[in-house]
Amino acid sequence: MCDAERRLLANALLDPGNERFVLLSESCVPLYGFPAVYSYLTRSRESFVGAFDDPGPGGRGRYQGGLAPEVVREQFRKGAQWFELERALAVDVVADGRYYPKFRDHCRPPCYVDEHYLPTVLSIEAPARIANRSVTWVDWSRGGAHPATFGEEDVHEAFLRRLTAPGKDQGNCTYNGQPAEVCFLFARKFAPSTLRLLLSLAPKSLGYG
Repeated sequence: MCDAERRLLANALLDPGNERFVLLSESCVPLYGFPAVYSYLTRSRESFVGAFDDPGPGGRGRYQGGLAPEVVREQFRKGAQWFELERALAVDVVADGRYYPKFRDHCRPPCYVDEHYLPTVLSIEAPARIANRSVTWVDWSRGGAHPATFGEEDVHEAFLRRLTAPGKDQGNCTYNGQPAEVCFLFARKFAPSTLRLLLSLAPKSLGYG
């Protein structure tokens, strides 16, 4: 998967006009219109990559000795694969010949490259350049190994408005060093069956479409 992500970045970098790069899944929906998303990302001084140190079995417990000496256990981080990178960091990721071969060859289950590579490497090489959070919201409240998937019965005006209103769903975060009311620009996971409903609700509930 990370091979594919790096190829996507490399292809997008061929256009010199591209300055910010966002990885989304087919189950993501934007919470705001394009102008608002564009402004939020281009005005940010940081890239949006989540990285946290989990000392338990789901974090450092996944560390593989073959990652040393480039990465030691204390440096091993975990995060979501849904990232946003500014151009210089994207170039660094595509050009990385030091860390990526180690993850590619030695990060095997329960180590997962898409969950650990970027969080670990950017925490080591560029900690001041990442916001240490994602701009993609997911719901882990239902428990399990994967976030909740939303179907037609979940999608209604109140739910969509809740995702953009200041509060627990938008979370507590900073933006360019200041407390922010908007933390997330996208949300997932929405089932394909919700597409028609989302298209009908977006103009009123999300302000675009």
